Amino acid sequence: MGGSARSIPHTTSRAAVLDVIRAAGTISRVGLVEATGFTGGTISTIVRGLIDDGLVLETGRAESTGGKPRVLLRLDQESRYAVGVHIDPIGITYALTDLTGAVVSRMTRAGVRDEAPAEITARMSQQVNALVEGAGVERGRVLGVGLVTPTGGLHQQPSLRHWADYSVAEELEGAIGLPVVPGNDATAAALGEYWSGVVGGSSIFAAVYMGTGVGAGVLVNGIPYQGASGNAGEIGHVCLDVDGPLCWCGGRGCAEAVAGPAAVVADARADAALARSADLTREGGRTWPSVAAEFTAVVRAARRGEPTARALLDRSARHLAAAVRTLANLMDLDLLVLTGPSLAVAGSVYLPAIRRELDRAFFARATHPVEVRLSTSAATAPAIGAATMVLQSQLVPMRPGLRLPENLSESGAARG
Repeated sequence: MGGSARSIPHTTSRAAVLDVIRAAGTISRVGLVEATGFTGGTISTIVRGLIDDGLVLETGRAESTGGKPRVLLRLDQESRYAVGVHIDPIGITYALTDLTGAVVSRMTRAGVRDEAPAEITARMSQQVNALVEGAGVERGRVLGVGLVTPTGGLHQQPSLRHWADYSVAEELEGAIGLPVVPGNDATAAALGEYWSGVVGGSSIFAAVYMGTGVGAGVLVNGIPYQGASGNAGEIGHVCLDVDGPLCWCGGRGCAEAVAGPAAVVADARADAALARSADLTREGGRTWPSVAAEFTAVVRAARRGEPTARALLDRSARHLAAAVRTLANLMDLDLLVLTGPSLAVAGSVYLPAIRRELDRAFFARATHPVEVRLSTSAATAPAIGAATMVLQSQLVPMRPGLRLPENLSESGAARG
């Protein structure tokens, strides 16, 4: 990651050093001096404290380049853990991660439906405890719980208006006795990709998230760009057709209303043959549990060779690609990751469509391309990212500034 090491945007020098070690994977004290611009004495003091606190380990030596081999440092991944919880109408997903953001355990349980918010909060508290205990992790090593919901909050769903005045993060914190860090699913997914090292040298990075709706999280030099109310990145409400269908936000022709999973499912239901082929008209009047499940049924039909299903997905992908191009142009992105449960099942359709659109019409394509990838954890990305929110807020809090330096990892295999 390019840029001056002396302007890493952390709130403390300790946070800066810990984040450089995280980003590098392995690095020596000399490497830390070069990366941060801190003096050797400062680095020695900070590293000693990180080792004493169990956050960092010495992990062998780098290959010699002529002098004494340098002792390498890395995070002690089992020293701390965090829990991420993603609340969605279709399911509540839990992820327990170690200090590096790697998933130790995960599970999905029933979503938010007709139960009272207090009942669901009590259930979430029990399930977080069960997740930690089941993984054999000491409670004292868990830093907290990240809690993410669809952008705008659960109460934006018509059936969940009763959540509007309920402070779920505060209530969960009281029930579980751990700090709770709230956020939205798309931004959490982006932060999870960053923490895991997928982002690499990108300075302006976005994760496009598609579950039941469509959104995006944007990171500028590792810091989530939230906007005035935490709703930045709402590409689901980029207007693609001023005379298009009415969206729940009040606008017309929004990307979500034109190309989101619910739009694909509605068009599939309107075609009687496709509805039967995709099993959307189920025997005995049975219904699918969610729009996401119905969307998956349409994807399965397309994979079986149903041409109408594939045509609907292709149309959706082209429209989403246009919205993504708008985001890429506005933010001058250099990396885009596609994530979320709907893109987990249909990424093979959407990924090439978005790549083609950006190759064809991204404004700054003559200067630099936009790399587009499909997340390796697309189905559970928000829960993983929610845990990452805790790790970042507790261990490497940041403020707006410049970037982590490039090529942090030192050459040579570590020797035990």
